[in-house]
Amino acid sequence: MGPSLDLSLISSWLMLCAKQGPKAGVGLATVVISFVFSTYYNVLMAWALFYFFNSFGATLPWKSCNNTWNNVGNCSTGFTGNNTHLQSASQQFFDLKLLEKTDGIEEAGGLRWEIFGYLIIAWVFVYLCIFKGVKSTGKVVYFTAVFPYFILFALLINNVQLPGAKKGILYFLTPVWSKLFEVKVWVNAAAQVFNSLGIAFGSMISMSSYNKFNNNIIRDALIVTFANSFTSLLAGFVIFSAIGYMAHIHHLPVENISTGGPGLVFVVYPEVLSTMPVYQLWAPLFFFMLLCLGLDSQFATVEVAVTFIKDEFGHKLMGFLKREELLTLAVCIICFLLGLPHVTQGGIYVFQLMDHYTAVVSLVFLAFFEVVAVCWLFGVPRLSLMIKRMRGRSANIYFRMCWLLLCPMLVLCILTSSIIQYTPAHYGKYKYPVWAEWVGWGVSLVSIIWVPLGAIHELYRNKGSLLQRLKTAMTPTVDLDADDPLPEKQNLDNPASEALFTSVA
Repeated sequence: MGPSLDLSLISSWLMLCAKQGPKAGVGLATVVISFVFSTYYNVLMAWALFYFFNSFGATLPWKSCNNTWNNVGNCSTGFTGNNTHLQSASQQFFDLKLLEKTDGIEEAGGLRWEIFGYLIIAWVFVYLCIFKGVKSTGKVVYFTAVFPYFILFALLINNVQLPGAKKGILYFLTPVWSKLFEVKVWVNAAAQVFNSLGIAFGSMISMSSYNKFNNNIIRDALIVTFANSFTSLLAGFVIFSAIGYMAHIHHLPVENISTGGPGLVFVVYPEVLSTMPVYQLWAPLFFFMLLCLGLDSQFATVEVAVTFIKDEFGHKLMGFLKREELLTLAVCIICFLLGLPHVTQGGIYVFQLMDHYTAVVSLVFLAFFEVVAVCWLFGVPRLSLMIKRMRGRSANIYFRMCWLLLCPMLVLCILTSSIIQYTPAHYGKYKYPVWAEWVGWGVSLVSIIWVPLGAIHELYRNKGSLLQRLKTAMTPTVDLDADDPLPEKQNLDNPASEALFTSVA
């Protein structure tokens, strides 16, 4: 979509579907959800920096209960198993040292100044990666995307030699068939795939708009999806081989060790690292790998917001800011300021609430509307014609069936099931008050609301009866019968793309 129309995110949406309405709503919703995601995701990088710099000591600070922040009365140097009144040393390091966690979202507490400083450093990294646009981003991603594989393979080679690793890997590979009937599993799986691939965030569209017109996008799509699945499996082997080792040395079942959410990365695995041979090497490498992975995700979503602002308001803002680097800086500063509630002592509750309603609830809604806009409103025949013009031949029957039926119906089933079996957000055993749930839904609506607003605006601006307005709104207007197939993207100000956009508007 991006390379075919020679435009980036919002402009591609503006040209793909109807004249100005539902598709504009979906495009704008994609930008908004990417922006909201950017405001809190970088907090994970701040936490990773905190662990990274704390892993260079003679002993790892989350290894023992003899520290000033530990609650010695209920601290355990290993995993607690069924002793619910005990906490592991790594859990107390995360809760009492890193977060200085309060009892709930009602108690915000003060700023964690150390994490505040690391958040500034994290945003400096992001800015340096994207301030020159795709030129700087492309150079950075060569390292940040490739280096984690070296660490993952090194950790895997080390982990499989540890006692109990086989038990953890078997736990990872053995299916629990009853889980397939739980909607939450499918919703979380969909959210994981959406997050790892950047689906519904717009980063794929925004980045691909810089490709050549005749780039083999079918090949790229297959490479990205298979690489993503391979990486997930590789990471699973690395994580669960280490968890099996921990279960072995603490004489516990694997399920008593495994956990989800931030706890897996910042509680369980640090505990594993502290028991490994040569932990002084593995701990810094692991958290540096997390920084690389987080940086990739973060600058891609920030780039969506920056690209949208440049495309839609660039001519006005450049008269004021003069340089595009200052626009990127302004976006980073705004995201940083909006992320400050997450680095308070009660910030983990805000973070979990935002993540649940942005990266799960909103994302599934938005993915469905995107699929409908592209596959049903714009239409599979037009998509196939785009592919034919770009590659010389149409997409095969598999892709056409996915676009026409499989993708829309799968996302619709997940969306419907998640609504029927909705479960409120929670953090561990903590349940959010009603007002916090309403705030969470408000966060979701910040992005979702643009879809119905765009549709209403389109119906209002069209003429005729309600049925005629609806038909006009759902009729694509991109002229794919034109002789000029836009041979190659040169830049976002390409005269051909400008003429095509003008003809649609």
